[in-house]
Amino acid sequence: MIKRAMVLNLFDQGIASPEISKAVGVTPETARRIAQNYISEGLNRALFDKQRPGHKRIFSDKERNEIIALVCSDPPDGFQRWTVRLLAEEAVNRKIVKSIGRETIRVILQDHEFKPWRKKNVVRSIVK
Repeated sequence: MIKRAMVLNLFDQGIASPEISKAVGVTPETARRIAQNYISEGLNRALFDKQRPGHKRIFSDKERNEIIALVCSDPPDGFQRWTVRLLAEEAVNRKIVKSIGRETIRVILQDHEFKPWRKKNVVRSIVK
């Protein structure tokens, strides 16, 4: 943002883009693009990039929530706690998703701050 403001200031002083690029440390094309954005769309557009759409999520919120609910349930017989690999296998077995990788499971858990492989982070209710 500071470099863009410096480019605009130097253009306002009547300096050409090759000299601006050397003084600010951008390419002449970048300097011209900043000036063009200012002329066509105003100061905010010249100083800030447009918001980018980002990557589309592979799984819906419903599928992600079902995986989180799976983490909150008891692990299958023979296992003391959920692992990322076990969660991936179980999500496919229960037909929550067609296929899912361990890394995707890890990211979903990380987004919800879950660490089911750590015993102290697993909350289990005691029924009397």
